[in-house]
Amino acid sequence: MRISRIYRLLRLITMLQSGRSYTVAQLAAELEVSRRTVFRDLNVLEMARVPYYYDRQRGAYRINQHFFLPPLNLTLPEALALLVAARRTVGSAVLPMARASEQASVKLESVLPQPVREHLGTVLTKVAVRPAPPARHHGLDEDFDRLLAAITERRLCRLVYLSFQERRQITVTVEPLRLVFIGRAWYLIAYCRRHRQQRTYKLGRIRKLVVTDRTFPAREVKEDGLFGDAWCMIPEGRLYDVHLHFEPKVAGNVAEVNWHRSQQVQWNPDGSIEFRARVDGLGEITWWILGYGDQVKVVGPPELAERVAAVARSVVALYGGQEG
Repeated sequence: MRISRIYRLLRLITMLQSGRSYTVAQLAAELEVSRRTVFRDLNVLEMARVPYYYDRQRGAYRINQHFFLPPLNLTLPEALALLVAARRTVGSAVLPMARASEQASVKLESVLPQPVREHLGTVLTKVAVRPAPPARHHGLDEDFDRLLAAITERRLCRLVYLSFQERRQITVTVEPLRLVFIGRAWYLIAYCRRHRQQRTYKLGRIRKLVVTDRTFPAREVKEDGLFGDAWCMIPEGRLYDVHLHFEPKVAGNVAEVNWHRSQQVQWNPDGSIEFRARVDGLGEITWWILGYGDQVKVVGPPELAERVAAVARSVVALYGGQEG
């Protein structure tokens, strides 16, 4: 393609996204070409998936106003933060939106002044983000996009889902409410009509997704209330006042993290801590406690202490027959 035509196509795009409406005759006059050439150029834009359309009411052509975003005046720290997030965090994992994130980072770099681009290129080599290993999300981009559209349009969805809780594949009709990334994976938060309650579905376990034409009434979902007082994301319907004693060796690591919105930490003179939280369910927190081995003791409730002890006895039984 000749430079003159590329320049003309760029001018055409600029004109169509300006907010004004142009007829073919007006476009031809502005670009100093024939009507036939204008139609050929519009066909090139269509093949490039630039979403122009014909406004029948005005008898003119325009570009969808949401296709191109207005230019942003980013500061150096703002540009650096976006590039780090796109290229070092999301782009390092095979996750939905990763490709779009990488493409956005390329576009951002391309519009930065050369000195700024060179400076950021140097800085980026000095910054690294190492997220936790994510769950497998290969091939989920399409389901992610379809679910996002279904949430926006409030369309009922049918899921064929591999349920670890029920230990089988189930088929449910749900009202999709939120897409949430938790820890290592993307989850769909939805109201299940079969179970008549809000449930969580891991995207990687959705075996088949059908977005129907049926709609559902709006539901108010508060971000803070998605998982209630669960330790992570699975409430069990009963609240427990948890009290844990952490030894000095791990106390600092535990105290510096906001594990739960209700947690309270009290330091002891010897460097140990008393950790308290009001938690819905004991299943998730049990496995978290076990990760600290003999550096933590369950002070209460008794049900939690027995759960941890039962798992510990199973571990001893598993390895007890082996010689050291």
